[in-house]
Amino acid sequence: MPKRDRTLYLLQYLWQNTDEEHPTTLSDILAALIEKGIKVERHALAADIEQLIEFGIDVVCVKSSPNKYFIGQRSFELPELKLLVDAVESSHFISASKSRSLVSKLYDMTSVYQANELNRHLYIDGRVKSDCKTLYYTVDLIHKAINEHKRINFKYIEYTAEKKKVYKHDGCVYEFSPYAMLWHNDCYYVLGYSERHGRIVKFRVDRIEKCETTDKSAVKKPVGFEPVTYLKNIIAMYDGKMETVRLKCTSDMMKVIIDRFGKDVHTELCDEGFIAEVNASVSPTFFGWVFGFAGKIRIIAPQIVADEYIKAAKKTISEYQG
Repeated sequence: MPKRDRTLYLLQYLWQNTDEEHPTTLSDILAALIEKGIKVERHALAADIEQLIEFGIDVVCVKSSPNKYFIGQRSFELPELKLLVDAVESSHFISASKSRSLVSKLYDMTSVYQANELNRHLYIDGRVKSDCKTLYYTVDLIHKAINEHKRINFKYIEYTAEKKKVYKHDGCVYEFSPYAMLWHNDCYYVLGYSERHGRIVKFRVDRIEKCETTDKSAVKKPVGFEPVTYLKNIIAMYDGKMETVRLKCTSDMMKVIIDRFGKDVHTELCDEGFIAEVNASVSPTFFGWVFGFAGKIRIIAPQIVADEYIKAAKKTISEYQG
């Protein structure tokens, strides 16, 4: 067998079967190679290990009787792989089958012994995994369109009351200039200019189908456009008119305001707690967010927004009262 192939088998064995807690000896390696029909002298095997080290593989030699060897530094440390496995398995937008495939590939990044530690005991909060098996490719296509400043075309799906998947607006093809990808509440969104809407909007990527890149140049971003600012201002990713809103909050709501709008949000103390001045997308979901704190967060300005909130609350109550 060519020396090159022998060295590759050696690397494979060390990669799969050794780590800091499971070193191996030259005798063990020789026995493993013999099982594959590879015969080699000890001195030649030691030279192969030196060649791997020269190539940049972190093969650690523990001086003992006999010497022991293991792969030291890898692309990912074990705690990093554990975090990645947890992220993949808990992610909503990655389908169950794709999750299994990804986790299997992460197992290959370490030894068989450490791979056993990647069998996690993570309990997910009952979320449903996406059934979109082409999302990876859609995300990749959109990123490429963003980098190349091109428009994309796609159809957008929704669901009927019978749970039937249909294309929105009778199969309308959206022409869209993508600017940025956003990740919010475990969902991927693409933000950009929609020809149909005539303004900047966002779409959930897992509801995009038949996505294609066009030859048309994307509509240029507005001056000063900041995706992060947009994300902070949208409540539950539903668009509404942007307003500067003053919220009167009890003292224990500061963590909620910071989590939603960031540490730079303008606040001022008042008798009952504090007032926060925020930029928010005024929409039913914004009102629902405020309502969820049972009076601990109240809209005090502008008055027109406070009136809209009261009107929406009264409408909801009247519908329950029949």
